[in-house]
Formats: sequence, C-alpha cells, structure tokens
Amino acid sequence: MTTPPHGEGTPHGHSEPRSGRWSDLGRPPLNATGLRRGLVREGGLWRRVDVVQRTGSTNSDLVARAAEEDLAEGVVLVAEEQSAARGRLDRQWSAPARSGLFFSVLLRPAEIPVARWGWLPLLTGVAVATGLSRVAGVDTALKWPNDLLVTVGDEERKAGGILAERAGDDGVVIGVGINVSLRADELPVPRAGSLALAGAANTDRDPLLRGVLRSLEDWYGRWREAGGDPAASGLQETYAAGCATLGRMVRAELPGDRSLVGEAVAVDGDGRLVLATAAGVQEPVGAGDIVHLRLA
Repeated sequence: MTTPPHGEGTPHGHSEPRSGRWSDLGRPPLNATGLRRGLVREGGLWRRVDVVQRTGSTNSDLVARAAEEDLAEGVVLVAEEQSAARGRLDRQWSAPARSGLFFSVLLRPAEIPVARWGWLPLLTGVAVATGLSRVAGVDTALKWPNDLLVTVGDEERKAGGILAERAGDDGVVIGVGINVSLRADELPVPRAGSLALAGAANTDRDPLLRGVLRSLEDWYGRWREAGGDPAASGLQETYAAGCATLGRMVRAELPGDRSLVGEAVAVDGDGRLVLATAAGVQEPVGAGDIVHLRLA
C-alpha cells in the first residue's frame, strides 16, 4: 500500500477532514502535524510520523516500505483504523475507527547482536506500560511475551498487544495496538478491556501516543547504549517488576501441540519465560501462548 504524504487530510494536519467519516465527536482524529512537532527533533530517534486514515495492517505496510524504499530507522506509521490487523500467530484483530492507538515503528539496531533482538517486544511492552501510566494514570501490567493488561472492576483484561517482525537483514518493525476508548458494548471478546474501562484519567490519543513513543525512544536508547544487554540497561529488572505472569501458575501452549504447566519464576537473559514444573526442573519457554491459571 502506498502511504499518503505528510499532512494529508486537513490544513491543520488531521488525518481526515472534520466532516464525513468523523461522526463520533468523542473520537476526534489524531493531529498529525502536532505529533510531528512533538516527536521529530534533531538527534532524536523519530525521523518521520505518517498518519493514515485506514489500512490493512501498519506492520505489513511498514515492512513492505522498508524493503522498497530502504527507509532509515525511526519511521512511525499510525492508522486511525486497521482492517486486517494481526496479533501473534496471525490472529485477526479489529476495533472501531479512532478507538485506539494502532501504529508501527521501524528500528535498525544493527550494532546489537541479533541474539538480543528478542528483547525488543519486551522492551516495547515496558515502554508502552510506562508511557500509559504517566499520561493516562492507569495501572498496567505485562503478560509475557507481548500483552498489555489492565484491571476492569476486579478482572484482569487485555487492552493491547505487540507484534515484532523482521524487516530485511538489519531491521525490525514493531507494531502496537492499544484499546483506548473502547466501550463495553464494543469489546471483541468479553475478556478484552480498554484504558477507558480501566478508569484512565486521560483518553486523548495525541498525548497518549506522544508519551508512549517518547518512552520507547528512552528505553531503546538505554538498551542500545548497553549493547543490548538487558541486565545492564535495567530492562530485565523493570520487565520482571511489571510482569503479571511471574509468580503465577501458567500453561504454555508450545509449538507442535505440546503444553507445559508450571510456575513462572523468571524471565532469563534471553527474554525467555522460565517455568518451574512439578517434575522439579526449570524449563525456559521462548515461544508459545501463555495461559494464566491462578495465583501461585
């Protein structure tokens, strides 16, 4: 898909005109010009912020653009609505237009050993949770490896997710989807949640997006300065502190229709979840679906 040029929409840089499809006054369009002014700066990570009205998947678009245009690191692609957004294992995910933040970023951590790139989704989770806590004033937690959890009533619910994909030999595109203003009658599944349902003090998507991207820039910078070392950068400790999976009994649904049950006791130096099983051994899980069973 061809991405529209900067500022397409209104003269004020909104991603769509004030008439037409903008029928929900509680969900105004993002201010693309304002986002660029707040995020793109000399010497900073973010070089370009594009806002499009609708696309299939910002991740798919940005991966394709990175291949076609040899894009520099720091491009951000934001969509007001996605029609074919994907989660892990290519699961489909959708939400009403302007009800959330749907964006992807291109990173090129070429000087970091590829073995440490697996920390990027976890790093993004920490950055998103940190940014949302600051701006929205809502408590968030991380479910390993890539879900953002909020509390609605007394229930733990998923309000967002992260998907990382390789982009050529030296690039990674990281996509983030966050339910912001989704109402109870709009939830795709009963166990879903949103910042609004969790009692967020702020659901204005412009400051939320700026806060999340600034937090991501900060954490990515720390990680790179430490050579991708999760311990030296403080990433491993911070992730563990905010991870709702640790200390729980979980079932790991593994590739090949296998499963493993145990207590999640740590996230190791490779970003894997370590399970202590009934057999008395500790087994690291590098990929798979995690089901929280109960508090340990």
